Amino acid sequence: MTALSALSSRLPPAFWRGVRAFVPLIPGVLPFGMVAGIAAVQAGFTPLQSIAFSLIGYAGSAQLIASQLFASHTPTLLIVLATLIVNLRFAMYSASIQPLFGGVPPARRWPLAYGLTDQSYAVVLGRPATETNAVAYYAGAAMPMWLTWQMGTAVGALLGARIPASWPLDFAVPLSFIALLAPVLRSRPQMFAAVVSALVAVAAHDLPFRLNLILGALCGIAAGLFAQRRLSRKL
Repeated sequence: MTALSALSSRLPPAFWRGVRAFVPLIPGVLPFGMVAGIAAVQAGFTPLQSIAFSLIGYAGSAQLIASQLFASHTPTLLIVLATLIVNLRFAMYSASIQPLFGGVPPARRWPLAYGLTDQSYAVVLGRPATETNAVAYYAGAAMPMWLTWQMGTAVGALLGARIPASWPLDFAVPLSFIALLAPVLRSRPQMFAAVVSALVAVAAHDLPFRLNLILGALCGIAAGLFAQRRLSRKL
């Protein structure tokens, strides 16, 4: 028996179900990671530093923002504060899935917490109702996510300027999040909210400070609530 097959037999089936659930997200995550690697190199990091930055930080949006701020010579304290604010959503993610990890020893929670990303969170939230081992399912999604991300950032950091500028890698960032959103849109109010939010964000693109994103989110929430109430009255 090979080492791989021995490892496979030791892992619970739920782990592999989590792996399979994550696989469709790879085409979006890989180029997203490459963008983060390229951004770090362009900000002045060496490829080795960029890879280490990704291994330690492991936070896509925060890595991009930190690279941009570092390139513009922003004070370190402000960079740290900006990345903390961007990552505040993970506090909400953690709180919402904490009941799933009730029986997990604290020593095992640390690596599971390190593996928390938008993608692994979305996969575990969208797990089948029949899934009985949510922790293994989550770990199965988090592991390939980590590998894909680190591979992408390493490729981006090592190739850097050799990647043609004509490659639309930046488009991978919104695509990655669209791939996360689509599977969880299961009702008409949710779909309506997503469509309204996207249309408003695009229509208000010229607003300063990316306020179009906040406006789009608020309009999407309002549209979803409106649609939900209309639907409830008809029932």
